[in-house]
Amino acid sequence: MSDKTMTADQVVSRLHSGMTLGIGGWGSRRKPMALVRALLRSDVTDLTVVSYGGPDVGMLAAAGRIRKLVAPFATLDSIPLEPHFRAARERGAFDMMEVDEAMFMWGLHAAANRLPFLPVRAGIGSDVMRVNPGLRTVTSPYDDGETFVAMPALRLDAALVHVNRADRLGNGQYLGPDPYFDDLFCEAADAAYVSCERVVDTAELTKDAAPQSLLIKRHTVTGVVEAPNGAHFTSCAPDYGRDEAFQKTYATTPWPQFAARFLGGDEQAYRSAVGEGS
Repeated sequence: MSDKTMTADQVVSRLHSGMTLGIGGWGSRRKPMALVRALLRSDVTDLTVVSYGGPDVGMLAAAGRIRKLVAPFATLDSIPLEPHFRAARERGAFDMMEVDEAMFMWGLHAAANRLPFLPVRAGIGSDVMRVNPGLRTVTSPYDDGETFVAMPALRLDAALVHVNRADRLGNGQYLGPDPYFDDLFCEAADAAYVSCERVVDTAELTKDAAPQSLLIKRHTVTGVVEAPNGAHFTSCAPDYGRDEAFQKTYATTPWPQFAARFLGGDEQAYRSAVGEGS
């Protein structure tokens, strides 16, 4: 067993243009924003992004890094529609495969289990088949003969997720109310990178928390990044809530000005700028 700790910039050095990148979290909750910011500092582009979208999608879309987006939504939660995503989508900046939340989850399950697709009832009777003409249906081979959507596997070249705690071996722990399918992102990816609020000894992971909180298993993880406040401005319960004031600044500031003010330097520069601007 090896020490998998690395920096955010070392993670990004392993990513490349044109890859399919999964980003964990949900909306504006527990997004790996320190890793996303590191990605924005690089020249990696032409990405297929797979995400329950939040500001990760908004920032990458505004910066012109996304070629195709696979998502059921893009939201800031308290702000229903991610504004930078919306602006990029309205100007036709990228292609999009928009699917039902359950279809998206089933696509991750299929990839995690190395299956080409999984049948799912979600999507039947909706416009999802019309807006995604490449989707196919499948008929049950049993007596019921029911028709399902054949949701294709969402296989990822790499995944980025953020959790509350991790050890150096790659075991990741969430302490909040919801796992947000981060384990599926890691299992569906060829390489998975986990940022966390704090790296701790393995024994400490279950000292004050149940074993069921060990969401991410080390055999699915390639690298671990200690990134305190690494989900900011999204929430990372119970460590901190969403920074609503800063999120409002993000949502109401034109992208060039926001990027110049908050994303022009390294992570320390971001933290200093946030202290001034939130």
